[in-house]
Amino acid sequence: MAPPASFPASVSRPSAGEPPAFGHAYAALDLGTNNCRLLVAAPARGGFRVVDSYSRIVRLGEGLDHSGRLCPEAMTRALAALRVCAARLARRDLRGVRAVATEACRRASNGAAFLAEVRRETGLAIDIISTREEAELALESCASLLARGGRRVLLFDIGGGSTEIAWVRLSEAGARPELIGYFSIPYGVVTLAERLGPACFTAAGFQAAVDEVTDRLDVFERVHCIAKEIAQGGVQLLGTSGTATTLAGVALGLPRYQRPRIDGAVLSGAACETALATLRALGRDGLAAHPCIGPERADFVLPGCAVFAAIRRLWPADRVVVADRGLREGILLRLMRHDNTAPHRRWPRARRGRGGAGA
Repeated sequence: MAPPASFPASVSRPSAGEPPAFGHAYAALDLGTNNCRLLVAAPARGGFRVVDSYSRIVRLGEGLDHSGRLCPEAMTRALAALRVCAARLARRDLRGVRAVATEACRRASNGAAFLAEVRRETGLAIDIISTREEAELALESCASLLARGGRRVLLFDIGGGSTEIAWVRLSEAGARPELIGYFSIPYGVVTLAERLGPACFTAAGFQAAVDEVTDRLDVFERVHCIAKEIAQGGVQLLGTSGTATTLAGVALGLPRYQRPRIDGAVLSGAACETALATLRALGRDGLAAHPCIGPERADFVLPGCAVFAAIRRLWPADRVVVADRGLREGILLRLMRHDNTAPHRRWPRARRGRGGAGA
């Protein structure tokens, strides 16, 4: 299903020869457990237009679950990607910039020290955000996909090092969604992949992962009684993560990843179960060869599917809305909204550090 007309974040790229956007663009950087992502966008009618983007798998959380620390190899990979981001930011005169780090830097005993080193090397000032803010930013980015006429939305974001759950109340059209409660568990695609190893590709290993995640999520269920709300109707699930978008690509039978068809797609419960079964049957080689996955992500798909299956077990809503958007889009929307209500100002061009530019 194509995204609705109200989709707030166009992903159109500047055409060849188009000059870069100076003075009216904003930038958001998300340093996650598995990926480093940058998005630069300019305000447009109804949202924004992307003028630059960058994404690199850095596996910053490699070994963290066992050691409690970021390992040297992971920090080297992340720093290399952040130097690229800093160089891109240095080329632009931006009105607003925000860079954030999530679960890997939250959990690692040397996470703050690593970000201090990043600032010395690149000039990038990266904030470690709370699990609540992570859930709020995901909700911000997905606001236009929330169904009007429904009562509640259960939003889930299966990340590299954690999974965030947001329980949301919907009100009349035009009103902002209300966050009733949020929950974070330290189970993401990287942490589960490291814990399970090859066992995730077996029926017993996969089921054990689903059981373990279900037990952790049941704490949130006991507080909010979401399953009862789902049985009464008017509740939808909304997934924003690589796991959800991969399942959508498989369910839609896409020959390659096509964001316009995936963002905003609505999957039935039966379609979700079929896509899960298809992915589990492929094996690692099949996942690596799949056009919507590839070798870099092959080890992380089934751990993410285990989290998804646990969510569906506890909260079997009859449909799942899929969003290809997340923290970066939420940050950009916040920056633009705040700038519209604040006294006019312009951020200076990012200062140059040894590795590129600052934010």
